[in-house]
Amino acid sequence: MLQQSIALGPMGFSIHQLLIGLAFLLALLAGALLGRRHRVAVSDTLFTLLLVALVGARLVFVLRYWGEYEGLLSRLDIRDGGFDIVGGLVAALAYAGWTLWRSPRQRVPLSGALLAGGLVWGLTAANATMIEHQSRPLPEVALTTRSGEPIDLPHLSRSTQQPMVVNLWASWCPPCIREMPVFAQAQDNEPGITFVFVNQGESLGQINAFMDEYGFSLDNVWQDPRNAVGQATGANAMPTTLYYDADGQLVSTHFGELSSATLQQGLERLR
Repeated sequence: MLQQSIALGPMGFSIHQLLIGLAFLLALLAGALLGRRHRVAVSDTLFTLLLVALVGARLVFVLRYWGEYEGLLSRLDIRDGGFDIVGGLVAALAYAGWTLWRSPRQRVPLSGALLAGGLVWGLTAANATMIEHQSRPLPEVALTTRSGEPIDLPHLSRSTQQPMVVNLWASWCPPCIREMPVFAQAQDNEPGITFVFVNQGESLGQINAFMDEYGFSLDNVWQDPRNAVGQATGANAMPTTLYYDADGQLVSTHFGELSSATLQQGLERLR
């Protein structure tokens, strides 16, 4: 549930991203109310804390998957969603502790803001995680291969008895195109994992013309003209990548563009 997505016009957000945004807004509100009472502003501190958390989370993730990146620019490119939550929390707590020690006047409003934001994020994320851990099998949706033959995900899973990575994509989606070479390489390097690329909402003619134009070497490119897989899994924006174990149960979801590093993070949960 945390990685289900919501499309707002051309932009898409995961439920987890929206929960973090909501928690931060409530922290700002609590900080403003308490800060007015104590005649001290904490909004700048909260924004700095958020920046420190993001930088810390990115830095820890990049260090963990250093070898999966090529050069400095790829390590700085946060479009792949590569963040380490624990690393971000540690960085944020360290900065908050230092600020509370250095600025006694901010202690009450800043502590109240952090408590409000932390409770909202913790409670909502915990409830969503409990729901997410419930059984979520591969959707039994009728799909079509590039040659026009009917197929479905559960059937392929039963025949291969392997973990499966399902990527939802479209030819008009630039992030989908950018991540396809990453999948092509992974498909060659990971024979024990089945990769499936389910096109959302386009015709077989469009799919075949696109694959011929770009020359991507991908197996299991399928058509889903009614976006049925996206609707069944709560993936309302693209690209979205779904990770299923060998029993066909959802293990994790990645919303947005993948890099080699974030793909490896997802594959680790399948091994």
